[in-house]
Amino acid sequence: MDKSKRTQKVKFWINFRLPDKTQRREFVGYSIEEAKDAEGKCRGQKREGRIFDMLPGSDINFDQLVEWYTELEHRKDLRSYERLCIALNRFNEVFGHRLVCDVKLSEIKNYQMARLKEVKPATVDYEIRVVKTMVKDAFYDKMVDGEVLRVLGQVKKQLKKGSNARKRTVSVIEFLKLLVSASPHLKDILIVAYNTGMRPGEVRTLQWKHIDLDNGFIRLSETDTKEDAEKVIPINHHVRDVLIRLRPSLGVVTDDHHDFIFTFKGKPITTPGGLKRSFRTACKNASIPCGEKAENGIQLRDFRRTVKTNMVEAGIDKVYRDTILGHSLKGMDVHYIAPSEKTLQKAMDQYTQWLDDQMVTVLENVDHFVDQEKIEICKLLKSLVPPAGIEPAAHGLGIHCSIH
Repeated sequence: MDKSKRTQKVKFWINFRLPDKTQRREFVGYSIEEAKDAEGKCRGQKREGRIFDMLPGSDINFDQLVEWYTELEHRKDLRSYERLCIALNRFNEVFGHRLVCDVKLSEIKNYQMARLKEVKPATVDYEIRVVKTMVKDAFYDKMVDGEVLRVLGQVKKQLKKGSNARKRTVSVIEFLKLLVSASPHLKDILIVAYNTGMRPGEVRTLQWKHIDLDNGFIRLSETDTKEDAEKVIPINHHVRDVLIRLRPSLGVVTDDHHDFIFTFKGKPITTPGGLKRSFRTACKNASIPCGEKAENGIQLRDFRRTVKTNMVEAGIDKVYRDTILGHSLKGMDVHYIAPSEKTLQKAMDQYTQWLDDQMVTVLENVDHFVDQEKIEICKLLKSLVPPAGIEPAAHGLGIHCSIH
């Protein structure tokens, strides 16, 4: 035995448990003294909470890590998978060739500062958050050590809480002017967004499998929503008209057949930026400032805020507002309040009646529009509001808004 030790044929290992309760075995040397020293050091690190120091380094780089991570099936199923890949690839433009275990805190901070010159703080924070999640998954799969987790854990967010909160809402007049100016594919999306409060991404990727026309609901699964929870949105007559008009196209089967409701030139609008140009053009044609940088500019995401604000004006109970828009109930309400689909539909009917009334009152204030705008808005009102609501408002205003 002594001879074997001298020739380093006897190897010593130590066993210890990680925070996730899994057991790890690590080679520590060729003598009992080295093994005892390593075991003592390991106990001290565990007692002091320095579990990351107990793990060996890794020779994997970020390019290899991203390749592994983006091929995981449970990641491919994410609604945000495309955005996730974009964020990781952008990070790897700087760190792709670097070993994961070698990255330093100062380098991550420099990356943040450089990115802030190009994009918004929220985007920078998202990129770092995605990298953190990837590394954490790799750590628990025993692909990397914990040093990089400690480094990433010290990286601070660049976006201050509430600093990017918006208050802009889209008035009924602005909504109607946008519909006049919007291209056909965008017009349908705007109608659904302004009547349901769904997020732009939820509307853009809406599929026929989500539609329950018989019962009058849009049903989104937990994989379709940002909240990772199922969502049931009542369908009013505005949304129903859009769906019924578009539904016949489902009968046409082609080689590139798909289940998406909203398309552009027959193709699904799959990218987050797929509507930016058409929305910007519609705003320009309607003389409405567009974008976050424009003074009082609107964005498509403002429609969601507008719907919830309008529901308050319409007198919709907070529970129904939150449920329809997918916002979590608070406190004990989570356990003791469960609105039925019937009551949600009644709340939507109440909101729709209020919205229709607001559209009708636009007729009382159209004098500041040019003649062509009057004509177009009348056409829209005829298509959006039940006839009984238009004729009384139009009477005596000198505007020909005949339903016949």
